[in-house]
Amino acid sequence: MTPAHLLRTTARIALPVLAAAYAAPVLSTYGPLRNRVMPRLSGRGRPEHVALTFDDGPDPLSTPLFLRLLDERRVHATFFLLGNQAVRAPGLVREIAAAGHEIAVHGWLHRPLLLRGPRVTHDDLARARDTVGDLTGSTPRLFRPPYGVMSTAAHLAARRLDLTPVLWTAWGEDWRARATPESVHRTVTEDLRGGGTVLLHDSDCTSAPGSWRATLGAVPRILDTCAMRGLSVGPLREHAVDQL
Repeated sequence: MTPAHLLRTTARIALPVLAAAYAAPVLSTYGPLRNRVMPRLSGRGRPEHVALTFDDGPDPLSTPLFLRLLDERRVHATFFLLGNQAVRAPGLVREIAAAGHEIAVHGWLHRPLLLRGPRVTHDDLARARDTVGDLTGSTPRLFRPPYGVMSTAAHLAARRLDLTPVLWTAWGEDWRARATPESVHRTVTEDLRGGGTVLLHDSDCTSAPGSWRATLGAVPRILDTCAMRGLSVGPLREHAVDQL
């Protein structure tokens, strides 16, 4: 076997193996599997508590309405902010923090990290973390990847940046054009358990236009359901302090 032939043969074997290793964390996207075998990544916390989280903000049109509702209900949540959204509404970022909510990062751009290399992934998370930290005066410690898709590079970047990835155990499918307050509430509560983390969206920047209205209508119903089940609701920082 010539050196050139050996190199080609090695490449044919090694490249698929490397690609599989890079993409292996994508298995965590499958909720039922993740919830069973990756409780920390799923956001599993205290059994009497539910973590309420919102992605894709801040949005000057919709986010203030969520803040008003949460203030009326005396509930705090965790907001996973996009960096490119945050720089467009810096005052709103500070308003979220001043209201007592926990601020985390959702990356700089809402693009799948699986399709991005290690350097770009690190720079995206670092830019989002530093920008949000500068705006609030407090460095975020949690991050959620766009679409909930992790990669090996994302795990390594998060570790280097002292960011803990957190996904969810229940979502509302509230990004859909056909979403309604009833459908969002029903979809969330089908998987709602004590110790769970709920994913919703306070912005439609990556969702169907106006879809946040269904979410806004569903939040009071979700809070009422939690209360009826004897579950308290709050941000991730109060959810599993010993795990996150």
